[in-house]
Amino acid sequence: MLPRAIADYWSLTTAQAAIEVFATVAFALSGLIEAARKKLDPVGVCMVAGLAAFGGGTLRDILLDRRPFFWVEHAWYLWILLAVCVAAMLFMHSRHLEPTERATQWPDALGLGLFSASGTQIALAAHMPPIVAVLMGVVTAIFGGVLRDVVCNEIPRAFRDHQPYAVCAFAGAWVLVVVQLFAGPGLALLAGAITTSVLRLLVLFTGWRLPAWRTDRGPH
Repeated sequence: MLPRAIADYWSLTTAQAAIEVFATVAFALSGLIEAARKKLDPVGVCMVAGLAAFGGGTLRDILLDRRPFFWVEHAWYLWILLAVCVAAMLFMHSRHLEPTERATQWPDALGLGLFSASGTQIALAAHMPPIVAVLMGVVTAIFGGVLRDVVCNEIPRAFRDHQPYAVCAFAGAWVLVVVQLFAGPGLALLAGAITTSVLRLLVLFTGWRLPAWRTDRGPH
């Protein structure tokens, strides 16, 4: 009874809106830090932050044929993005902070969990099969980061660091699907988001890596 009561209080609409806002800010910060690391100008910083924040959700909406896109339907997300960019640039400039690649990983881990849960839930609400919904969650979670890295002339971190990234989003999305079978969608959103973010943070703390593709053939 308790999970149902919590789920009824935490409505799906409220949960999705809150998660999308926090995910947008988290990925915008990761894009902003990466752009500052590459010493882009303010326009470049805002563009990279926008790609990181909105890229994955936009691709999800295209694949699910959702119109308008989520950031068009909620245009105030754009004002949040601009405010975050301006505030962060002023703060880093006044504190003389030197952004590092590692600094982008923390907001990136948070955004990964939030967007994977949101994308999966949106696909489930569109009556997609569970495996399709999970893949939509993964797309939502990783594609913004892929665009961020490509524009910054980097091989996307999701593909090169051998530390589980998409795998964490995949696992968290399945947790959401399973929890929703026994509790409400709001509680499932939280469970999926927390699982993905915690898994990614554990990977960063422990340094656990996936096996690399070996190309050496050795002696004949």
